Amino acid sequence: MIVAGVDVGAKNVHVVVLRDGETAARVTVLSGFEQEESARKGLTDAAGAAEVSLGDIGYIVATGVGRKAVALAQHMVTEVAADARGAVALVPSVRTIIDVGADEARAIRVDAGGKVVDFAVNEKCAAGAGAFVEAMSRALEVSLQRFGEISLESTGSIPMNAQCTVFAESEVVSLIHSNTEEKDIAKAVHDAMAGRVSAMARRAGVEDTVVIGGGVANNAGFVKALKDTLGLAELKVLPDPDYLGAYGAALIAAQKGEAA
Repeated sequence: MIVAGVDVGAKNVHVVVLRDGETAARVTVLSGFEQEESARKGLTDAAGAAEVSLGDIGYIVATGVGRKAVALAQHMVTEVAADARGAVALVPSVRTIIDVGADEARAIRVDAGGKVVDFAVNEKCAAGAGAFVEAMSRALEVSLQRFGEISLESTGSIPMNAQCTVFAESEVVSLIHSNTEEKDIAKAVHDAMAGRVSAMARRAGVEDTVVIGGGVANNAGFVKALKDTLGLAELKVLPDPDYLGAYGAALIAAQKGEAA
């Protein structure tokens, strides 16, 4: 059976197509202003990548902040439910899941059976999500990838007092003018963001095994900062972390499609 999971975020739409339980395609498109059209385009592109037609997809489950915009979906689930399902399938021993996307971060604690026990969400300020790092990398005039890489070279510790993205950007500019090294500024930004995300994670409960997904999981500098802030021996980065929610939604689609 061919099914799909669609994760409609504030910045991107991620789509995963499964064929008989195996990943047949993964596609990302920009959310844009018309999320319904973006979701349809993502599904159409993913179907093409899987070498099937859109009509061949037997069941579609939507998740994400824009899940209600997916007119083709037969079912919707929360981001928490999708993340938990996807992470448990990828790492059965997981107990804490941290998902940091462009505009939101969440932490989820699951039991030995994969059931959600508790969760916490940081959705009030971009300083706890990927948009914060993007803004700071622009202020430093380096690419996002380079921003993550150079922070790993720093051994310093510069506290950032500003918790708002706008004021933090001003603080970065001040550090630049005081001739602070780029690598130290980058580390300070990641440490500040890790502090906010770790506080959120502790509200949900941090228990081994801990995994991280979402687009920010591709940033090695942030992953290290979060691991250190949480005092973890290991923080597992999930494979294809951007697609965690879409993958979880696709797994739920497979289950519901079989039951239909």
